[in-house]
Amino acid sequence: MNLVLAVLVVAVATVAAVAAMLLVRRRAPDGSYFNDGDRAAGVFGQLATGFAVLLGLVVVLAFTSYDGSRSGAEAEALTVAQQFETAQFLPAGVRRQLSEELVCYARSVAYQEWPRMESGTLGEAINPWGVALFRTLQAADPTSASEQAAYSKWLDQTSDREAARSERIHGAVGVIPGPLWVVLFVTAGVILVFMLFFADSGERAVVQGVLIGSVVVVIAATLLLIGFLNDPFQPGPGSLRPVAMERTLEILEEERRVVREDEQLPCDATGLAAG
Repeated sequence: MNLVLAVLVVAVATVAAVAAMLLVRRRAPDGSYFNDGDRAAGVFGQLATGFAVLLGLVVVLAFTSYDGSRSGAEAEALTVAQQFETAQFLPAGVRRQLSEELVCYARSVAYQEWPRMESGTLGEAINPWGVALFRTLQAADPTSASEQAAYSKWLDQTSDREAARSERIHGAVGVIPGPLWVVLFVTAGVILVFMLFFADSGERAVVQGVLIGSVVVVIAATLLLIGFLNDPFQPGPGSLRPVAMERTLEILEEERRVVREDEQLPCDATGLAAG
């Protein structure tokens, strides 16, 4: 979320609402437009309570999606590191290639998929290195007990990695449907219009401004928060970054040195296939 833009949006919405209230106040009767202020306040309380409950449920939904994407990214990175270790017990014919392709997979996630998630263009695209890993594994012929155990473990970890990736990219498409956004904005509009009928020429202008301004600040800030949680990969403070996968890349480089793998990888530094 662009913090400066968010503050600007809240400020503009608040200024517009205060200006509308003061404009209506010029012709408002003393005591507001309502003959029975207590009854009007009761109706407003019902509207505000219903809107607050709806906002709370939507925030929980959006945060669940946000947290799921974060957890998926961390689980995927951890699984990649574990698979690298598992690969060292697989048959020698595929061991080195699988290790190299795992590094390329991690680079592709951090430097190819992440920018596409930020721009919303990833869609249902698969990771090409995931396909390469599958094809390489098909050539494996485990014979010893340790190789067979590693082969079985690799398959389980592949399923875990794919599930974690699916959870990660799920947050990039948003979980809040369009009709729900319509309901939120329509309800917010109804509340603001209702508040304008509380315009009272007998009250000071500053009191009237604070009355509607405080409500608009809360509503606008909450809607912006929901928008951020619904798209956690957008650039800005608090957005999800490939920190876990970048940390895994550092671990993989250390492990490659331990197992004396120093050959040229089949990809560049960003995860694109070399050549």
